[in-house]
Amino acid sequence: MQKRRVFFKQISVLALAFSSLSVYAEKTAKIKENIMKLNQKANELFKKFFSSSQLELVQSDTEFMSNFMNFSLSEAYTTSKLDDKTKFKLILAALVANEGLSEFDTYARAALKAGVRAEEIKEILYQATPYVGFSRSASFIKQSARLFKELKIKLEDNRGTTNENNRFEKGLQAQVELFGEGMRQIPKDMPEDTHFIRAFLSANCFGDYYTRKGLDLKFRELLTFVFLAALGGVEPQLKGHIKGNIRMGNDRLVLISAITVIIPFIGYPKTLNAFSAINELTKA
Repeated sequence: MQKRRVFFKQISVLALAFSSLSVYAEKTAKIKENIMKLNQKANELFKKFFSSSQLELVQSDTEFMSNFMNFSLSEAYTTSKLDDKTKFKLILAALVANEGLSEFDTYARAALKAGVRAEEIKEILYQATPYVGFSRSASFIKQSARLFKELKIKLEDNRGTTNENNRFEKGLQAQVELFGEGMRQIPKDMPEDTHFIRAFLSANCFGDYYTRKGLDLKFRELLTFVFLAALGGVEPQLKGHIKGNIRMGNDRLVLISAITVIIPFIGYPKTLNAFSAINELTKA
């Protein structure tokens, strides 16, 4: 009787072992199925900046992510003439403008691997506010705080350089640097009951944001160009900031490269509108 019990116990242990091996084999097969089919360049860049475990769609729709990563990394990313850090900063800006919160964490981690400082990421999100609105930027600011806490990254607070007494003048000076002395004058065709918006722009948009530490004025203007291109439907403002970028030394090549790297994140209609505006204001 005792031998029979031992025999059945051994059979049970073996059955459990085979069952575990079967489950393991099944999981291994699924993992293999979820490996993206990337070309050489895309695979190289993916391994450098990303992790499959951070991308939910790699698990749920490998075919889609294979197509997306092959294009975004081996074509759009490599065609752009900007450096890695600049590319990732602009991709983050495009994600904010297009409400890409679900992918922000993944690309913020990649940006950090590319050498982008956490302070720069925070400043990108701050500056997004006057262009995309609080309702979009707030979610990204909260998510960045969670990410930096997880990664044990401590940021310097109070990077602002203005106060209530000088924010208007400093903001106006930034506008003058970007767009010329004409910014000191209110357009003659602007209705008097909307003159206040010029003060808002100088004090808030430029005084509160453009003057902050963490990003220089030249890059902030490129960042704004990307926000506007990614938003779409704001061509008058987009053209104004193309002029500001040219004035700051961000030439046609830089502007085209900025749009090129974000094509996968904003789509072709917005891309073509941005290229059209660039072509109108610069010479090939």
